[in-house]
Amino acid sequence: MATENRIHFWRRNVKVPGSIQPVYGAQHPPLDPRLRRTFAKEAAKPNFSNLKSKKPSSFHEFARSTNDAWDIDDDEEDEDFLAAHQTSLTPGLHPSPPLQQYPGPSLHQADLADRLTPLGAAGLNPQEEQEPDCEEEAQQDEGEEEECGEFNGRVGKSSSDAHLGDSSVRSTLQKQKSLPMRPIIPLIARISDQNASGAPPMTVREKSRQDKFRQLLASPNTDLEELRKSSWSGIPREVRPITWRLLSGYLPANMERRDLVLKRKRDEYFGFIEQYYHSRTDEHFKDTYRQIHIDIPRTNPLIPLFQQPTVQEVFERILFIWAIRHPASGYVQGINDLVTPFFVVFLSEFVEEDVENFEMAGLPLETQRNIEADSFWCMSKLLDGIQDNYTFAQPGIQNKVKDLEELVSRIDMDIHGHLKRYEVEYLQFAFRWMNNLLMRELPLRCTIRVWDTYQAEAEGFSNFHLYVCAAFLIEWRKEILSMVDFQGLLMLLQNLPTIHWGNEEVGLLLAEAYRLKYMFADAPNHYKR
Repeated sequence: MATENRIHFWRRNVKVPGSIQPVYGAQHPPLDPRLRRTFAKEAAKPNFSNLKSKKPSSFHEFARSTNDAWDIDDDEEDEDFLAAHQTSLTPGLHPSPPLQQYPGPSLHQADLADRLTPLGAAGLNPQEEQEPDCEEEAQQDEGEEEECGEFNGRVGKSSSDAHLGDSSVRSTLQKQKSLPMRPIIPLIARISDQNASGAPPMTVREKSRQDKFRQLLASPNTDLEELRKSSWSGIPREVRPITWRLLSGYLPANMERRDLVLKRKRDEYFGFIEQYYHSRTDEHFKDTYRQIHIDIPRTNPLIPLFQQPTVQEVFERILFIWAIRHPASGYVQGINDLVTPFFVVFLSEFVEEDVENFEMAGLPLETQRNIEADSFWCMSKLLDGIQDNYTFAQPGIQNKVKDLEELVSRIDMDIHGHLKRYEVEYLQFAFRWMNNLLMRELPLRCTIRVWDTYQAEAEGFSNFHLYVCAAFLIEWRKEILSMVDFQGLLMLLQNLPTIHWGNEEVGLLLAEAYRLKYMFADAPNHYKR
């Protein structure tokens, strides 16, 4: 009886804004078949060469074949959430639940074994792992410098994947068999802002740009307009934290006032914690906190940093305080992703090693508090400009998706007509692009670089983002036009292969977005019918 009452309690108000559909993209690729207990040895590869001879499937046919694919069983999450509160109700001390394994549509299961580099293809069974030959592996590591490209279920080998055969990784895989399974793809988890090709992060040009930034920041009154111009093409890692604080409006341009403002704002944030955070167990805020508590472990699940209990507690406090201070929207799924770039950038100010593997608990408590407060205020500044994306019915996103459709119809009629021909609606793939600011489509290192430019633009996160999405769609023109059925198109658009993107690819994307903005933003007749 108690169990029925508990389930009924959580299901009283199940309509939470946002989407809890399983998403993949750059940060959430399909599950690696190497880590599953059952391995489809004879999974049939989709024959893309014969697709043209088949009758294109419509959206309605696709929907009927997967009408039960999105059923979510919340009972286990409810039990984990309630068990966590039975052990602790004090701020920052509750244990985080284990990472949930996303349910997915049945159409993915037969395709997963072909979409990732399979160990099974080399004769390795995940249940009977064989020891690699050391000499062959050494030769392989020295000789392989190929780039990995993924399209139509084919994955080539890259130098970053060579380490998957090391015995240390194999022992890690053995230990994780009893844990919720998730893919281990080192390149995705790399946060460093160098090119994916392995180019050195500091060149002569970058050294010159860094000196220019330091000169601007050392001025008694920073010229924000000049700082924006310099930041558009990327901000050096060493000066990115202070530059982001200035460009977001969190810090004043006057140097003498900065320390005072920082202390006041940080104290104000922790005043909110003392005043409001205990109310997370109140009847009015239980649903909000529960949804945050469930979503946090899903944030960047491939990066170890974000699976640390200390970091997850920081995110819970940031999101809960923001939600109750903005009742017009409250917490909506997708906002949790928007904290991560700020958190990583401000953490990098105190970390010289790889941020993705850094142990947050090793920092002094005062430093941890400063990173948390700065992340909260900068995220708040960002959301102030796009809050209509997260109010009831999310009208901001709906309007931006319509604008994207109109823009693409003017830029590339072939792509627009192709999507319409196979009944692919822009809302089916572009909603996530707007809701998460492309964070699910790009690796985190690329998101940080994109946000350098967004911070430099007057309305980067709202207006310029539209043109970035249009340029991003056009980037995959060849691949889109090669797909001749609804299912193939939607799977491509929801799993675009950006895994190996770096600064070079992002720079070209932003340049194309600027060209589109220059052509269409001030030319309404080119933009609207």
